[in-house]
Amino acid sequence: MTKNISDLTKRIIAFRDARDWKQFHNPKDLSLSLVLEATEVMEHFQWKNKEEIEKYVIESKIEIGEELADVLYWVLLMSHDLKIDVLDALDKKMRKNEEKYPVEKAKGKHTKYTRL
Repeated sequence: MTKNISDLTKRIIAFRDARDWKQFHNPKDLSLSLVLEATEVMEHFQWKNKEEIEKYVIESKIEIGEELADVLYWVLLMSHDLKIDVLDALDKKMRKNEEKYPVEKAKGKHTKYTRL
């Protein structure tokens, strides 16, 4: 079983290349695919209240996981094609977020950083 981002990315690229799909993979269409898959995650929760969601998550973990995997697929493929180290980008973004949302100001609040 593949467990790290590098191995997953290699597997995704091999999957794509074996099917000659790179010709269809420009940044616009990759980003559209990413958004479409993210909306499929959202569909699982649409129109459900808190109690329904709690029950649904228990019953539908596999299906929700498949949609999250589809999102990750497109993130990894896009970051590969654009030559972006997604782990480094996430690390840098978290550092920014930690500065914008210091614990002492943001804890327990959903306020945007510009209003803290």
